[in-house]
Amino acid sequence: MEKSILNHGSPEVLEARRIAEIKSLSYVERLERLFVIIEVSYMMRSAAKSQKKIKGNEPANN
Repeated sequence: MEKSILNHGSPEVLEARRIAEIKSLSYVERLERLFVIIEVSYMMRSAAKSQKKIKGNEPANN
């Protein structure tokens, strides 16, 4: 099993490491990551809307 590495360091170093990681991915892997981000974003947006609807339909507890 791979040893866990914590991401401590300056933001510039972390950003450079992340950019290098992304550049090492293939086109398909980059596309898959993009779709995951889009899917999570959509789920969070739709969950917030559904929570507002649920709260709006609850009767008052007074």
